[in-house]
Amino acid sequence: MSNQSISLTPELYDYLLGVSLRESAVLRDLRARTAELPDSNMQIAPEQGQFMALLARLTGARRAIEVGVYTGYSALCVAAVLPPDGRLVGCDLSAEYTDIAREYWRRAGVAERIDLRLAPAAETLSALLDDEDAGGSFDFAFIDADKTGYAGYYEQCLRLLRPGGLIVVDNVLWNGRVLEGVTADEDTRAIQAFNRALRDDDRVDLSLVPIGDGLTLARKR
Repeated sequence: MSNQSISLTPELYDYLLGVSLRESAVLRDLRARTAELPDSNMQIAPEQGQFMALLARLTGARRAIEVGVYTGYSALCVAAVLPPDGRLVGCDLSAEYTDIAREYWRRAGVAERIDLRLAPAAETLSALLDDEDAGGSFDFAFIDADKTGYAGYYEQCLRLLRPGGLIVVDNVLWNGRVLEGVTADEDTRAIQAFNRALRDDDRVDLSLVPIGDGLTLARKR
């Protein structure tokens, strides 16, 4: 027994994947394709994608938002568990990376469920908020984009979510750099401030889960 989360050795991590990961062939191929890219470290861990899909199922999600799509692995995980008439609005700037995403979304048969918008995420979220039918209508949001934008994306997503909806935020442990002091760079300081703000936000129920690079789950009250 332990009174804190255990550290995962490479062997224990392999065991975790071996007894729990249910990764489709398309997801596996997409992960392998992404691993060939120079910035493949932006890819989420496969067990994290599976965890997010489970969270989307548990919330009964029909409408989802993703801020930061990259090559589409997390969007595919979530879109695959939405109902046939479900929709995921994906926010990104890169046509190069999202062209890869579109290829695998088509292969998985979920392309029609994903509304990809190539524009600054703050603009896309503002446009959704301007739609009188959109506010409070989303069930699930995932934020994994520029760290200095996290606070703003969170506020916009919170307004778009219904009560009981869930926001999932990636990289909140930032590979341990959240422990840095005055030498911390701008991105690290942004995550540190974001984590402190969420701790004190009584609009949500909160948990920080040490999976991947740290996931914060914030359920709108």
